[in-house]
Amino acid sequence: MSEFKTEQEKFWAEDFGKEYIQRNQNHSVNIPLFSTILSRTHSVNSVIEFGSNIGLNLKAIRELLPSANLSAIEINPDAVKYLEQLGNIEIYNQSILDYTANDQYDFVLIKGVLIHINPDFLKDVYERLYKSSSKYICIAEYYNPTPVEIDYRGHEGKLFKRDFAGEMLDKYPDLELVDYGFVYHRDYNFPQDDTTWFLLKKR
Repeated sequence: MSEFKTEQEKFWAEDFGKEYIQRNQNHSVNIPLFSTILSRTHSVNSVIEFGSNIGLNLKAIRELLPSANLSAIEINPDAVKYLEQLGNIEIYNQSILDYTANDQYDFVLIKGVLIHINPDFLKDVYERLYKSSSKYICIAEYYNPTPVEIDYRGHEGKLFKRDFAGEMLDKYPDLELVDYGFVYHRDYNFPQDDTTWFLLKKR
C-alpha cells in the first residue's frame, strides 16, 4: 500500500481499524435497511462498496441479491482477511484515495465512511463514487445541514458530519435523488447508528 495521504487513512489502516472489527460483527441488522433501499432500484447486477471493513453490508446485500457481482475497497489488512473468507468478492486492499475508478457498477455504496474522510479530500472521494457508478450511488452517513466536526471516541479530527448527498447533487447535475430515510439507534428491531441514507441515480 502506498504512503498515506491523510492521518485519517493511517488511523483506520492500523490499530483503531482492528479494534473496530471486534466491535462490529453482526450483519443481520443491515438486511432490512438494504431491503428498503434496494426496493427503490432496478436491475442491480453489480455492487462495489467503498470502505467495506469486514463486509457486513455486502453480506446483507448478498442475501438480497444472491446473483450480483460484489466488490470491496478496504484499507485495513485485517479486515481484508475477513472479506476473503466470504468468497466471490473482488477486493481492493487500498485506500479509497488510491483507488482508480476504471470499472462501473450498478450500485455504488458508501456507509459510515465519508464521515471519517479528511474534508480536504472529500471532492476526490465524490469523484471516485461518481465515476464508479453506472446507475446508483447509495450514501449512508451521519447527516448535518452544515459541516461540523465532533469527538470520536476521544479522538479529534476523525469524524465530520455534513450534507454529503447534497454536495454530490450540487457537484453532478445529472444525479437525481431517488429516495432517502433515517434509521434510529433505538429502533426496537433493526437499529442503525442514527444513519441517514440517500439513494442517488444518474439520469
